[in-house]
Amino acid sequence: MSEYQEFLTERDKIDFLIQKGFKIERVTENLSGAFVLFKHSENKRSVTLHVQTANARKYFSNLLIHS
Repeated sequence: MSEYQEFLTERDKIDFLIQKGFKIERVTENLSGAFVLFKHSENKRSVTLHVQTANARKYFSNLLIHS
């Protein structure tokens, strides 16, 4: 899969979680990407997403800053 396709896949996963009411709770960066913890505000469910592409990391960082 091309890097652009990987970015689109990761962006779609991020957008899906945001649309379902999840908020970014915590971000842990390391050499293999970022682990983003999403928590739902109502039912306290959490999901961890491993974001590997640089563009997807910039994307969620932008969402985090503007929220």
